Amino acid sequence: MKRSISAAIAALVVAAVATLHAQDLGALAPANLNKPRPAAPFDVTGTWLNDIRFKGSWRFGPPPDTVKLKGEALKHFEASKQAQAEGKVYHDDIGQCWPAGLPMIMTRVWPIAMVQKPTVIYMVSGFMNSFRTIFIDGRPHSDPDVVVRSFNGESIGHWEKNTLVVDTKYFVGHHHWIDSGVPASEDTHIVERITMVNPATMEIEYTISDPRGWDGEMKFTKRWNRVDDQDIQEVSCLPDLNQHIPSTQSKDNVR
Repeated sequence: MKRSISAAIAALVVAAVATLHAQDLGALAPANLNKPRPAAPFDVTGTWLNDIRFKGSWRFGPPPDTVKLKGEALKHFEASKQAQAEGKVYHDDIGQCWPAGLPMIMTRVWPIAMVQKPTVIYMVSGFMNSFRTIFIDGRPHSDPDVVVRSFNGESIGHWEKNTLVVDTKYFVGHHHWIDSGVPASEDTHIVERITMVNPATMEIEYTISDPRGWDGEMKFTKRWNRVDDQDIQEVSCLPDLNQHIPSTQSKDNVR
């Protein structure tokens, strides 16, 4: 009888540990990749380039009329307009090799390689080789007390019929911009709705909120085209390589 009880307890412990490990599986763990799940409506694997001719090209600004900037965001925006009037740029952190960060990294004039697996989508940009991960294996967002914030944030995706909805938060709040003169804070929250217009055209609708920086939501729609004749190569952003760019110099760059 004692052995039966001990065996039952041991089985429960094993089952509990197995459940815990299942929750902690990495995106590329075979046990995670091989879990039964519905087939994805589409696969974005390929190389994509932002369509700069579509709805405002690569910019995520200026803020629409439905948004009211406030606090530090308003101060930065007004200062950036003054700098522009003087023929200068404002806080050209990208020219200083700070990461572009989401959302700006998605619309640089460099291609992005995307690799989709059943559990995850990996993105590597030709611009600074910026790396982004979208988890689509059903995991929740990380605990805010332990998460490591980043310029591209933590992206968790799920499927709604033929749309991939990606929820991203946990950004760093320094040297990070939504657009020129519009800063992102640690409270920035971005939701993307990704659809395929056709096999060669991808569309993403962005909804960007930041209660610390503005009231309301910024909404933008961007498109990408497949570029099957391009690859992503290793790229390094080094300050000395950018010294010839006027906008990175102190006399042209309002900081």
